[in-house]
Amino acid sequence: MIGYVECEFRIFEARSLKDKRAVLQRSMTRLKQKYNVSVAEIGHQDMWQRTKLAVVTVASSQHAAERELENTLKFLDSFPEWERLETIFEWL
Repeated sequence: MIGYVECEFRIFEARSLKDKRAVLQRSMTRLKQKYNVSVAEIGHQDMWQRTKLAVVTVASSQHAAERELENTLKFLDSFPEWERLETIFEWL
């Protein structure tokens, strides 16, 4: 089962694309190290206070994939630099 989630975030303290990239790089690196997921920025790449991330995981069942993605979202929500605005789940 492949689990896919798109998340849109608002980055509060970013004053430039450089600030945004620093937050993204730190968050995405920690996420990849801690969970069995792939992550990439897929939207709002030219805006310095918004971003859209795609997170994908592969598991033996939908329940396992869902649990991994839920843990991933909790981890992303723990960063004080941003706020999650929108979340879309898909199962393949």
